[in-house]
Amino acid sequence: MSLNHEKAVVRRFNEQVIVGGDRMAFEALIAPGFVNRSAPPSFPDGPEGMWNTFENVLRPALTELSVTIHDQVGEGDKVTTRKTISGRHTGSLLGVEATNRLVAIEVIDIVRVEDGRYAEHWGINNLPSVIAGLKQG
Repeated sequence: MSLNHEKAVVRRFNEQVIVGGDRMAFEALIAPGFVNRSAPPSFPDGPEGMWNTFENVLRPALTELSVTIHDQVGEGDKVTTRKTISGRHTGSLLGVEATNRLVAIEVIDIVRVEDGRYAEHWGINNLPSVIAGLKQG
């Protein structure tokens, strides 16, 4: 599989799953044995944990949800993406009630793609500082 194809898999995941909430695309793009290496302690690190983050945490909290991909770099079977997940805070986000403010979550992800599907994920983001900013008003 070419790196361009693997990058397209990651772009499709961001567009159809994170932004679009498309469960069928999620099922097509995530391997059954997927492991999220960045799942918080005591949270599930498999496919359903990843789906839960988007479907039950981000999407209900942020309307006008979008993902802007700034950079993608691929090597071997891994794609690194620097992106911004943004939207208007119109629902509860990790215990912070809606502020109607625009938020931008900066993310760097590494995804191992196997047979056109997400096999492993590592990521860092600034969500804790975004939450702190929302709490300050």
